[in-house]
Amino acid sequence: MLKVYNTLTGEKEKFETIEAGKVKMYVCGLTVQNYSHIGHIRSAINYDVIRRFLEYLGYEVDYISNFTDINEKIVKRAVEEELTPEELADKYANAFLEDIREFNIKPADKYLRVSENVDEIIEMVTTLIEKDYAYEVNGNVYFSVESFEDYGKLSGRSLDEMQAGARIAVNEEKRNPLDFGLWKKVEAGEGWDSPWGEGWPGWHIECSAMSMKRLGATFDIHGGGVDLIFPHHENEIAQSEAYSGKKFVNYWLHNGTVNLSGEKMSKSQGNFFTSREVLKEFSGQEVRYFLLSRHYRSPIDFSYEKLEEAKISLERIKNTRRQLDKVLNFDIAAAAEENNEFFEEVILKKNSFVDALSDDFNTAEAIGVLHDLVGVINSYINQKDFTLNEKNFAILEETEEIFLELAEILGLKFELEAASEVKNTLADPLISLLLDLREKARENKNWEEADLIRDRLQEIGIDVIDTPHGTEWEINNIEENKGGS
Repeated sequence: MLKVYNTLTGEKEKFETIEAGKVKMYVCGLTVQNYSHIGHIRSAINYDVIRRFLEYLGYEVDYISNFTDINEKIVKRAVEEELTPEELADKYANAFLEDIREFNIKPADKYLRVSENVDEIIEMVTTLIEKDYAYEVNGNVYFSVESFEDYGKLSGRSLDEMQAGARIAVNEEKRNPLDFGLWKKVEAGEGWDSPWGEGWPGWHIECSAMSMKRLGATFDIHGGGVDLIFPHHENEIAQSEAYSGKKFVNYWLHNGTVNLSGEKMSKSQGNFFTSREVLKEFSGQEVRYFLLSRHYRSPIDFSYEKLEEAKISLERIKNTRRQLDKVLNFDIAAAAEENNEFFEEVILKKNSFVDALSDDFNTAEAIGVLHDLVGVINSYINQKDFTLNEKNFAILEETEEIFLELAEILGLKFELEAASEVKNTLADPLISLLLDLREKARENKNWEEADLIRDRLQEIGIDVIDTPHGTEWEINNIEENKGGS
């Protein structure tokens, strides 16, 4: 049974969808004014795994996200880059879509853009004014938080406490300092026509209008970073439920922050790494593995040192994938007894993996189980008296299928093509010759020469692996480990 931690209730709840077998899911996306940073990528990876697991469980998932392509920061940045705001938004939206491919993040079923949904936003604001939840002042429209009885229910803040801590700005138009903007007046020629004059949509109203247009007045999951709980998601609930008279979202999910030296990574603070900077040093798979090594709701401390540790840990899983593939290409001996005990252990690990993700998508625990499965596989295929036979071949084929299936849920891919392309070429006999020389050096206890051959091969991208079945070699997947630009 899948249980999900719901920020709205502060509890893990049994997951039940509005429509049987279908999940409607909206995740807050980017303001497309710059390249994505690792905080953005963590969020995208976390919700990608949630989506993948829901699909594994048999749900049909309608996964929606957005690009905010209208605001002051975009206009300012466009001037700096000598682009129109539309050109700038397109540039960084496309850059994000390029980046997520590097991390094996499945694109959303639809990316909604604010500029394409202004009519829906104006209609929503108009209705809120008509229902006395909002008011207009000098071309600006504000939502009245006092008009919505449940304001604060997501963040757990009372209106009185928020009002006591609020600061009233000079010449404030708002009736209450906590009232938030639905429509913002702008200079002539810079915005969209509306009943209140030319302007732009407020930030919060965007997600409400776009998500309800695609998914309906009530949908299953709304996700985003923990920093969006207040005020963004709190305001989304207020304006959406005031507009429709219905519950907005059933399950609110929030991922933790990515921290540098204990502080949240943030563009406004200047303490962030863009995804492209990180991809110059590490592969998308290595970064993905690292970010999934913590539960999605927990903060994670980011550093290149921690990424190096994650790289080594991921390599253990990759090596098992390679070894398993090699074993399945051994010559098959005569039939023998099946090893039911081994396969029973494999199934136990598979079930533990699914149980971990069924407990609020616990990727950290799931990765631990995947390593346990790796240990079970290695112990079996690396036995000195291991031989491949008709019985265990079928078992190992199914084990490989399970292994890859679980890795796929986490979005981890293990390519074997690069190694196979080198086989049966001139490189193959040359490498075999070098390994024969290394083996003779080892027999003569000439460890220095043996280590030199191994190290020089590694320098050119060949990993030498000593196994109970003899010495083997693998291409150290150069393309996979090479960062993006």
